[in-house]
Amino acid sequence: MTALLEVQGLTLRYGAVTAVDDVTLTVAEGSRHALIGPNGAGKSSLFSVLGGATRATSGTVRFGGTDITSADEVARARAGLVRTYQHSSLFLRLSVLDNVKLAVERQSGRPLRPWPSPRADRRVAAAALERLEQVGLAERRREPVSSLSHGERRQLEVALVLACEPRLVLFDEPTAGMSAAETTRFLELVEGLPREITTVVVEHDLDVVFRLADRISVLAAGRLIADGTPEEVRSDAGVNAAYLGAADGREALFTDAPDPTTEGGRA
Repeated sequence: MTALLEVQGLTLRYGAVTAVDDVTLTVAEGSRHALIGPNGAGKSSLFSVLGGATRATSGTVRFGGTDITSADEVARARAGLVRTYQHSSLFLRLSVLDNVKLAVERQSGRPLRPWPSPRADRRVAAAALERLEQVGLAERRREPVSSLSHGERRQLEVALVLACEPRLVLFDEPTAGMSAAETTRFLELVEGLPREITTVVVEHDLDVVFRLADRISVLAAGRLIADGTPEEVRSDAGVNAAYLGAADGREALFTDAPDPTTEGGRA
């Protein structure tokens, strides 16, 4: 498959601390890619660099064949690389629809108009409603965001992302704090995204990872220690050792994992 995101020799240092250590990986266009690792592995730091919030110490990032190493978050979003965050960033007092309308306006490049334009307003509202229908929130469109549950706010964030017309979405801990039912709805939403939208997810819940991902990259102490299919990562001794601290990696990390759609499936 065609490479959409290419990372070469990426390193991020904070003084004497190396958070990301010479990482090289490729995300194929249309793939469902996951990034996992123990606490402190460097996942969030790598995501921050990929999203453009943090400048790498060295290395390169290419997106769609273009070098975006020096591009900021706004430039990357305009190019089609969009990121969500662990904590929601929404306008709680505005309606669900108005939040998405703002995203649609921003994507159009003309968020402010000196005079009213009913035709433009109808076009923006229609586009926003379409995004809400995609994430299952159309019936809540007139309600304030403050009335939504945690899981519903995550759904709304996906609608905002879709309004940006992305080619690749970086999901940062998307199911954190969700109930089992909310997790199931979110998984179904991501699984229903068109393959034209590539996804990369950082997620601690390995049941979620193994349901969503067709390829997994594993970080430990800032370094990439494994990259392959779920089956390859499942049986990798180094991955098991990194999670369990087992010297020989013989203990099975992913054996008999519970179903993530049940209460027992949540970590």
